[in-house]
Amino acid sequence: MDGNLYPAFGSEISCPQCRLPISGLILTETYLCDRHGAFEADPATGELVHVQSGRRWRWWQGEWYRQHVHPDGLRFEIHYSLDDAYRLGQRVSKIQIAERYRSLLQGCLERQGQEERLFGLQVEFGPATPAWEAVNFQLVKEPGHPHRPRWKF
Repeated sequence: MDGNLYPAFGSEISCPQCRLPISGLILTETYLCDRHGAFEADPATGELVHVQSGRRWRWWQGEWYRQHVHPDGLRFEIHYSLDDAYRLGQRVSKIQIAERYRSLLQGCLERQGQEERLFGLQVEFGPATPAWEAVNFQLVKEPGHPHRPRWKF
C-alpha cells in the first residue's frame, strides 16, 4: 500500500500513554488505541492529539513528549522524575526546562538572587534547538548519592 494512505506518523506508532503499538486508520490522520481511544496526527505542527482530552505530544528520538498547557502538569512530570532519580540513588543538581515554558512557569519559580529555582533546585532554560521543541525538561545529575529529597510538591 502507498505510505500516503496512512496518517502522518506511519502505519503504526506506540500509544503515548500506555506505550503499546497502535495502528493508523487508512485515509485518515487517526490512530486508535484500545485503552485510550483516538489520537489524531497534526502534520502541520508535528503533534499527536488525544481526541477526548485535547492533550498533545511531540515525537523526539524514539519517545513521545507531552506538551503542557498548564504549569501543574509540567511540575507533576518534573516531580515524578525527581522521585525516580532519588529512588535510583542519583543526585540531581539542576533542572533544564524548555524555553517555551518560561512564561508558563513564572508563577511557580522561586527566586534566590538572580537564580530561579523549582523544588529547591536551580532552573536553567534550554537553548533554541530542535530537541527543545519536543523535550520538556532534563534533570542534570552529578556523581554521588542524594542526601534527602529536597523537593516538595
